Amino acid sequence: MPWLLLTLAITSEVCATSLLKLTDGFSRLWPSLGVAAGYVLSFLLLGKALKQIPVSIAYAVWSGAGTAAVACIGAVLFAEPLGRAQWFGIALIIMGVLVLNLRGGH
Repeated sequence: MPWLLLTLAITSEVCATSLLKLTDGFSRLWPSLGVAAGYVLSFLLLGKALKQIPVSIAYAVWSGAGTAAVACIGAVLFAEPLGRAQWFGIALIIMGVLVLNLRGGH
């Protein structure tokens, strides 16, 4: 269950971050409210996940997966250019999160 909560926290954070572009500098009400709600939900879920997952692991997974997902969303939905170096960086983020999780005992 804690990993499901963490997955939902990541999903909420990614949605909120993706909506940031649509707020037009927080001048548009509905996307701005979506950003605020998404971040609040994300932190609530992350806090609940931290009851059973070590903070070092949970935060690494949350921030790493979120960063990689938002970069991919930016490329696909917003036509933001990503070159080979950026894709390699995303792969390194994912590998780093995986390595942190290899320590076991969680």
